[in-house]
Amino acid sequence: MSAPILTVEGLVKSYGGRRAVDGLSLTVGPKEIFGLLGPNGAGKSTTLAMLSTLLVPDAGRIELDGVDLVREPGRVRPWLGYVPQELALYPALSARDNLSFFGRIYGLGGRKLAERVDAVLDVVGLRDRARELVRTFSGGMMRRLNLAAGLVHSPKVLFLDEPTVGVDPQSRNFIFEHVLRLRNEGLTILYTSHYMEEVQRLCDRVAIIDEGRMLALDTPQALVGRLGEGLLVLGLPDGGLEGLSPCASRLDAVGKVTVRDGRLYLEANNVNRALVELLDLCNVRQIGLTSLQVLPPSLESVFLRLTGKRLRD
Repeated sequence: MSAPILTVEGLVKSYGGRRAVDGLSLTVGPKEIFGLLGPNGAGKSTTLAMLSTLLVPDAGRIELDGVDLVREPGRVRPWLGYVPQELALYPALSARDNLSFFGRIYGLGGRKLAERVDAVLDVVGLRDRARELVRTFSGGMMRRLNLAAGLVHSPKVLFLDEPTVGVDPQSRNFIFEHVLRLRNEGLTILYTSHYMEEVQRLCDRVAIIDEGRMLALDTPQALVGRLGEGLLVLGLPDGGLEGLSPCASRLDAVGKVTVRDGRLYLEANNVNRALVELLDLCNVRQIGLTSLQVLPPSLESVFLRLTGKRLRD
């Protein structure tokens, strides 16, 4: 990867006694779609708010294209586009008037503003609805206009915070297609989601976070590849973990073994063989299972193994 356009080191943000972001570090390259994957409350939106200068971090460093974002927020703001999870539109204005308003905030005017408004209306497929009031739009159309508002000033980096929440499948696919198109045209994109399939489809690399901490960072393919053929999740009675865990980690068909919240998580090199070996081991040691799940390799399974939770918990 070429030199990063965005560098984050040791980022911290607390609310009261709770750390929403806890020592987060990452780099994002130019023309990369970088995903932040985690459940609601994982710290994704707080992270984006700090990266977009809306929140000041308690600790850590953020550098955008060589400029310290915390020390010089006014210098970097014109380079940033931010599309929040909540719609940031004026329902009583037309689509064109909304975009003109946001463009003026960034110092655009005259012919340049009109050209950029027309351009982003074309990008999101709303040119023919430009003069209609936003309150008459469907939820999917509002989401697309929300995206246009983040693009009107031609940013270097675009932050997308859960951009497909509550939209219909057609609008969702439209957003996917245009996110990829924007990346191909040179834009760097940070994309937060708790939808595994979105991140797997769109992102070049993904950071899995929970409770404000980084749990893993790699390409989606590499993260999924760590699971081998799949993930086995075993529920065991009291005392069963101590009896089974050390032996399970030595089985030929089993890779990494993780113990969490009374369950055993096993990465299987060969699912069928691992199941046979585990059941034989349980019989020999007279350990009864309270539950057994066999999960295919996926980002959902990766997250479950790392946190003991589903992505949408």
